[in-house]
Amino acid sequence: MEFFLTPWILFITLIVAFLPYFLVFAFKLQSSGDKTLPPGSMGWPIMGETIEFLFGNPENFVFKRMKKYSPHIFKTKILGEKTAVICGPKGHKFLFSNEQKLFTVFRPHSMQKLFRSYQAKAPAPSEPEAKILRSPSFLKPEALVRYLEKMDSITQQQMQSYWEGKDTVKVSPLAKTLTLSLACRFFLGTDDPERIAKLVRNFDDITVGMHSITVNFPGTIFHRAKKAAAAIRKELIAVIKEKRAAISISGSPLQDILSHMIVASDTSGKHMTEAEISDKMMGLLTAGYSTIATAITFFMKYVGERPDIYKKILDEQMGVASAKKDGELLQWEDIQKMKYSWNVVYEVMRLTPPLQGTFREAIADFTYAGYTIPKGWKIYWTVSTTNKNPEYFPNPERFDPSRYEDENEIPPFTFVPFGGGPRMCPGKEYARLAILTFIHNVMKRFKWELEFPKERVIGDMMPIPENGLPVRLATL
Repeated sequence: MEFFLTPWILFITLIVAFLPYFLVFAFKLQSSGDKTLPPGSMGWPIMGETIEFLFGNPENFVFKRMKKYSPHIFKTKILGEKTAVICGPKGHKFLFSNEQKLFTVFRPHSMQKLFRSYQAKAPAPSEPEAKILRSPSFLKPEALVRYLEKMDSITQQQMQSYWEGKDTVKVSPLAKTLTLSLACRFFLGTDDPERIAKLVRNFDDITVGMHSITVNFPGTIFHRAKKAAAAIRKELIAVIKEKRAAISISGSPLQDILSHMIVASDTSGKHMTEAEISDKMMGLLTAGYSTIATAITFFMKYVGERPDIYKKILDEQMGVASAKKDGELLQWEDIQKMKYSWNVVYEVMRLTPPLQGTFREAIADFTYAGYTIPKGWKIYWTVSTTNKNPEYFPNPERFDPSRYEDENEIPPFTFVPFGGGPRMCPGKEYARLAILTFIHNVMKRFKWELEFPKERVIGDMMPIPENGLPVRLATL
């Protein structure tokens, strides 16, 4: 039996441990009296409202407080930090337009401890990192074009190995295996299936532990995440050693981000240790793994519930396939023809965001909606303040890809699945290619039915079907 049986056991334990301090903090909280702060509650001393945020669904947490306090901004205390939640399209615009002016990235304590080289605030990139970020070789459309054929080839191999010939498959674990295989090939330059298989379970533990209470006892979420991070770091350091040796001996071609980072580090005069490089790569792999797998999983769920939408996607994808020669891999122009399929993915991400939100830190006092947020406070940004608002999305619980046929009908800053401004997700185009390549390959092969149409969705910051989304396959 795990130690971490329920969040409330942890909560009671913390109350007992910190009881001498509770009344002092409560008194300070009541006597602060700063009326310029936004409305809201700091919750319990020490813990704040962390328990409800992490285990009561972040989306519900935000909606409840928007209704109770303000649809524009409210204050809270989560993950040990005084936090302002800025809501709605005006809030999105304000945040995106003030990056590095009023805000910088903040990483919760759990992430800082899992990724040991991470700092609370995102510093300016080191020279080796800056070279990678400036390089035209990665993450830009013109560069990803060259990777698209490999992405299609890997996806076909995965279909042949894990999907074809099966009556039933569990989508969620297979989506994770696929997206981690793609990420390992793209970022690390490796497609060793045994190595990738060892990494999958550990990455699951990390993604859950990135937003958790940092209680490091056996059986807790954070303890499992720490063990997983250590295992991944060990494996990545082995890959780095192999890659560095290959580069020094034969000058192997730089066809992946890891090789570029090693060379940039070794030639810049600002040498990064293998542990530092492994942490950077672990962060990239995490970003290129879990959110894409989530989008693929819920694509299968929502489309499996709607035969009418399945038919429209099938017509589009068969149109793409019919224009290609036998054995010809996907090209850039093929992806551009998949407009309806991508609208479906947009609607998937609106209803079930692959990532609930991220944090910023105020680098100066600022005023928003008539309230003052002090320097050092944290800002929680989340897509959920607009995604299901009927003002912007009529009948918001209905799955309706036609919403995106005319982009001008969607008010600005109401649908921002990849963020915006200088911090817009740099992997947006990579994610689009990976998801559409999967859709093309699954649609060419199968029809499917959900094994459990009412399957419960668990997970808070990272949603997942409780049983892994088993589906019954029928070959076309």
